[in-house]
Amino acid sequence: MVTIKLLPHDQKYANRLYQLSSDPNVNEHLSFKDGSVEDTKWFINHIINEERDGRSISRVILNEENHIIGVTTLMDIDKEKCHCSIGSWIGKAFWGKGYNQKSKEEILKIAFGQLGVDLVFAGAHAANVRSQKAQEKLPYVTLHVETMYPEEHRKLEEKEKQPCILNCITKNDFFQYLEIKHQPKLS
Repeated sequence: MVTIKLLPHDQKYANRLYQLSSDPNVNEHLSFKDGSVEDTKWFINHIINEERDGRSISRVILNEENHIIGVTTLMDIDKEKCHCSIGSWIGKAFWGKGYNQKSKEEILKIAFGQLGVDLVFAGAHAANVRSQKAQEKLPYVTLHVETMYPEEHRKLEEKEKQPCILNCITKNDFFQYLEIKHQPKLS
């Protein structure tokens, strides 16, 4: 079973985050394009300031061996509308091992439990089939909600400057999933 820890961002993680995010397989789908460790340090400061202002919550993901493997973020937090968006990335060496799902579960507990939002949007570049497939595997995700939330879809595509798909997670669906997941198995 995969275990992770989520830690607040810190400048001491800049070199490792730069190393992981510089892989072309990872970087091509990130909305930030860091070209240097200095750019990564700027990004970390930006994330810390956004969190201080209540606009986002971002965490560094550590695996069971306490190695930094990626980042997961709740962004565009709107307390009036009770929603936000989620974004995650994992270093290529850690793909396909369950870390993406586990990190999303942990940050969604923060979104629905601590922030009290009712809805979390999850988008992906239309060209990023890997991200789309990862979201499709999550049993609590409602797929292709572009027509239900056209304003959110438009904002996502404007931000990313390319075609995107839009999915969402409701508080009810997520907690229902957790309840089922933690029920004792009958033999």
